Amino acid sequence: MANIDRKNVERIIQAVGGKDNIEAATHCVTRLRFALVDESKVDSKALDENDLVKGQFSTQGQFQVVIGPGLVDQVYDEMLKITGGARSSKDDVKTLASKKQNPLQRAIKTLADIFIPILPAIVMAGLLLGINNILTGPDIFYAGQSLIEVHPQWADVASIINLIASTAFAFLPVLIGWSAVRQFGGSPLLGIVLGLILVNPDLMSAYQYADAKLAGTVPVWNLFGLDVEKIGYQGQVLPVLVSAYLLAKIESFLNKRVHDSIKLLVVAPVALLVTGFLAFVVVGPITFAIGNVLTSGLVSIFDSFAALGGLIYGGLYSLLVITGMHHTFLAVDIQLIGSQGGTFLWPMLALANIAQGAAALAMMFVTREQKAKGLAVTSSISAFLGVTEPAIFGVNVRHRYPFIFGMIGSGIAGVILAINNVLASSIGVGGIPGFLSIFPNQWGIFFLGMVIVLVIPFAGTLLYGKYRLSKTGSAVNAAAEEPKKEEVQPQTEVQANSDKLPMDIAAPISGEIVPLSEVPDPAFAEKQMGQGIAIIPSEGKVFAPFDGTVAHLIKSKHALILTDTNGIQILIHVGINTVSLKGEGFTAHVETGASITKGQLLLEFDMERIEQAGLPVITPVIVPDGQDVIDQVKEYEGPAVHSDTTVLQVTLR
Repeated sequence: MANIDRKNVERIIQAVGGKDNIEAATHCVTRLRFALVDESKVDSKALDENDLVKGQFSTQGQFQVVIGPGLVDQVYDEMLKITGGARSSKDDVKTLASKKQNPLQRAIKTLADIFIPILPAIVMAGLLLGINNILTGPDIFYAGQSLIEVHPQWADVASIINLIASTAFAFLPVLIGWSAVRQFGGSPLLGIVLGLILVNPDLMSAYQYADAKLAGTVPVWNLFGLDVEKIGYQGQVLPVLVSAYLLAKIESFLNKRVHDSIKLLVVAPVALLVTGFLAFVVVGPITFAIGNVLTSGLVSIFDSFAALGGLIYGGLYSLLVITGMHHTFLAVDIQLIGSQGGTFLWPMLALANIAQGAAALAMMFVTREQKAKGLAVTSSISAFLGVTEPAIFGVNVRHRYPFIFGMIGSGIAGVILAINNVLASSIGVGGIPGFLSIFPNQWGIFFLGMVIVLVIPFAGTLLYGKYRLSKTGSAVNAAAEEPKKEEVQPQTEVQANSDKLPMDIAAPISGEIVPLSEVPDPAFAEKQMGQGIAIIPSEGKVFAPFDGTVAHLIKSKHALILTDTNGIQILIHVGINTVSLKGEGFTAHVETGASITKGQLLLEFDMERIEQAGLPVITPVIVPDGQDVIDQVKEYEGPAVHSDTTVLQVTLR
C-alpha cells in the first residue's frame, strides 16, 4: 500500500470532532472504531469527501470509519501520532461505547444478544410448524377437511413434524436460559439446567394453568405454611430471563468467595438451589403475572384500536430494524403465542420485510449505475426471504424515498391485518415464506396484504424515482450514474484486448457463494472497501486461492490479506464482528510474510463457536479498492469448492 497523506488523517480527526472528542480509538482489519464524547459533532460530509474514507456508520455506541485493509493500520498509527493518544483495545472502545447508550439502548442490546443466538432454532420450528399447518388445516386442499383427514396415511408424518417443530417452543425456557446466563456472565450449562427445571414434566404445564385455576385444581407445594403453585413456565419469557440473571449473579458471587478445591461441590448446587427456590416462590409468580398483564394490555389495545395499532407497528417496523429494537419484539411475540395462542405482530413483520424488498427492487429500474442495480436485485431477494438489512442499509435508506414508500406500504397492509386479527401460530419465518406461520384460514387476508406491500412500495418508488430523474437529470447526474465503458464490455472483448489480462481467483473456502449485499454489515454490503463476494462456509477451513504471500495475518486470526504473484491483494474476513472472539476458535497455519501455494491450508475456524457467540459465519472475500494494477472485477455465484471454483475474475491493466 502507498504511504498515506497526513493531511487526510488530520481531516478525519477534525471530522469526528477533533482529538478532544475522541475518548478512545482502535481499529480492526477494515475500519477505525471510535468511542466519541459527542457523536453530534461528526461532520459526515467532510468524511465523505476524504480520499481515505470508504464509508461511515454508527452502531451500538461506536462510530466506525471504513478505511480498508492494510491502509487502516497506517491511518491508525498516524492518527495516534497526531493526537498523542494511547492505543486502545477493542474491549476498551466497546466498554466506553456502551456507556454512551442510555438504559433503554443497553436493555435492547442485551435482549438482542440473548435472542439472536437462538434464532436458528426458532426459525426451524416456525418453518416446520407452518408445514404442519398445511397438512392439518381444513379447507386448504379439501372443503371442510384437512389433508390428513382425506389421506390418513400422512397423519403420522404430520405428527412427527409437529413433534420436531413444537419441541423448540415447548423447551424455549431452556434455550433462553442457556443464552441469557451466558450473556449475564454465568455458566451456559447451568442456564440449560435452569430452563429444564422451569419446564420439568412434574410441573403443571403453563398451557393448562388457566383452566386449572378456574377449576381450583392447581397443584401446590406447602413450604412451611406457604402455598407455592407447582406450575411450569412453558412459552414464557420473563420468568426465565429474570431467573437467569439471578443465577449468573449468584454463581459469580460464589465463584469469587469459594475456595477452588470445593467449587465443584458448592457453586453449582448452591446457585441452582437458591435460584430454583426464588424462581418458584417469588420470580415466577410475579413475572408470570406481569407478562400476562402486558400481553393482555397489548391485546386490548389492538382490539380497541386495531387500525391505528396496525398502522403504527406495520408502518414503523422497518424503522425499528435500523435502531435494532426489532429484536425486543421477539420476546413479545413468544409471550403472545404462549398466552394467547398466536401473535398478531409477526404477520406485520413478514409483510414489512416484503415491502422493503419491493422498494429495493424498484431501484433496479431507477438507478443507472450497474453495481447499484445488482445490489438492488440481490438485496430485494434477501428481503423477500425475510432478511431486510441488506435492502434497508444497502439501498433504501441511502436513497430515503424507497424506505419511506416501503413503510407506507407496510403501514397500509398492517391496518388490513390488524382489523382482521390475522395471527401467526409461530415465529421465525419472515418475508414471502411467512405465510407458513399464519393460520391457514387467514391466508386470504395475508395474501391481500402481500399484494399491497408488493405493489405500493414498488410502484411508489419507481414512479417517484423516475420523476426525480426527469426533474434533476442534469449532465452532472448523468455522468455520475453512467457506467464506464470498460465496466460493461463483454468478456470476449476483454480477453481479445492484449492490454487487459483476466486472472481467476479460486475459492478460499468451500460453501455457497453469495453477493456481498447479503452480508449483515454495511461496510461489506455497500462495497465500501471494494468489490467481491461472500461465502457461506460448509467447513471451517481457509485455503490459499493462489500462489503468493501472506501480506498480513490479523492478530485475532479472523482475517488475512493475501498477495498473489501479480501483486493483486485480497482480503478474507471470516465471519462478521468475529474480532470480538479475540482469536478464540481460530487456528492459523501461516504467519505474516509467509509464502503460500494454491490449495495450502492457511486457517481453521470453529463454525460452531462463532455461531454460539451469536455472530454470522458468512465470510466476505474482497478485492480492496486502490490497486492501480486492477482494471475490473467480475463476481460469480453458486456452490464453491476450495482451490477449484472461480469466485472472482480480476482483469489487469
